[in-house]
Amino acid sequence: MDMINIQYVFKLDKRKPEIIDLQLDPQTLELISAPCENFPYWTQLDFHQCPHCPLDSIEHPVCPVAITLVDIVERFENVMSYDALDLEVTTSVRHVFQRTTAQRAISSLLGILFPSSGCPHTAFFKPMARFHLPLATEEETIFRASSMFLLAQYYLRGKNSARVFNFEGLKQIYKNMNLLNRNVAERLRNSSCTESSVNAIVLLDVFAHTMSFLIEEQLDEIRHLFTSYFTCSPET
Repeated sequence: MDMINIQYVFKLDKRKPEIIDLQLDPQTLELISAPCENFPYWTQLDFHQCPHCPLDSIEHPVCPVAITLVDIVERFENVMSYDALDLEVTTSVRHVFQRTTAQRAISSLLGILFPSSGCPHTAFFKPMARFHLPLATEEETIFRASSMFLLAQYYLRGKNSARVFNFEGLKQIYKNMNLLNRNVAERLRNSSCTESSVNAIVLLDVFAHTMSFLIEEQLDEIRHLFTSYFTCSPET
């Protein structure tokens, strides 16, 4: 299988464009990057480590999520959250262009970086990273996340025939993400990192917090899209 290539281009007014090229392993869906031995202190695993982190600092001296942010923090050090920019995202199948804010553009990029980082809590979102949708709306994310979770249950059907059909598992995934986002943002705040990077994580966390408590209510809002399934079986 070919490597998965995604390019993000941030075009800030009167500044040199920031070009970020990402390459994901097609099998593991983890980020392929050049090795680095001089990560900043705030990437150490035990620096504001998430309370639910399953990793050991001896085997994993640095936080896998934090190290994906090093380049972002350096590039956007002098950029404010609501600075306007033109974002271009190119994948093998589409080219997306939109005028947006720095925090929303960075937040979209984190939607790839976090799942592909190697963190056990973010790994559940690898399918969404594989079929990345830049600048997805809240409604689109609800549809994609719930569909991803249900498809996972389909693949698990042979391992546990007594599986319960509900979203409790997805709620827990988002609760864990909510806790992770808060602690990663705390890492950045305690290292005097750029405000735009912190707020991009906060933007992600708002959705993670909402999903963990209100997923059924949010899905009810798009129930009308499935009217045809209620009135006629697709098998008939």
